[in-house]
Amino acid sequence: MAASETVSETVAETADLKSLARRVLQRDIARDSERDSSSRECLAVEAGPRQQIGGVSLSRFPEGETPRQVVPPSYAPIVAALERRCPDYIDTADWRQAVTDGRRFLAQWGEQAAVLGWTSRDLFGLHSVPAKPAPNYRRLSRYDETGLIWLLQGRPVAALTDATASIKNPTGAVTIYRRHNKSALGPVGDSLDDFD
Repeated sequence: MAASETVSETVAETADLKSLARRVLQRDIARDSERDSSSRECLAVEAGPRQQIGGVSLSRFPEGETPRQVVPPSYAPIVAALERRCPDYIDTADWRQAVTDGRRFLAQWGEQAAVLGWTSRDLFGLHSVPAKPAPNYRRLSRYDETGLIWLLQGRPVAALTDATASIKNPTGAVTIYRRHNKSALGPVGDSLDDFD
């Protein structure tokens, strides 16, 4: 009888292990699909309290920073749309950095950029996604069709004219971004309609 009890216990343990393995597999699949969908959707950047500008809700500036100027209403819709959703074929880290850089730039240079004629496309534009993008396609790989904000990567703008922006590098060197003499910029993100 001891042998049959051992066989019964072994069968029960095997069933319990299979059941446990199924539950772990289901949990992992659910977690992975949730992670993939959230990285695909690029959930909004964690931000403090919200503020209203021109009827559009915008995140306040990063902790410890105070905007010197109000974001011009002409840029408010695009910043709000960019905060809500990561454009296709953009890495989440690049998107989050662009949101932070965009807020910082607009706080310091927003009014001057608007007066100088910098459009939302000049600041936030991206390469249009081809009909059949290659598996390694990246929208930020086309400098000639990338807006200023995407290229800042945490670096401040030191000067702004109607045609150029001077970007200060950590080494002290200055990179000049030329607004003109580039091919036409593609849509911001995919389409503003796609952001809703």
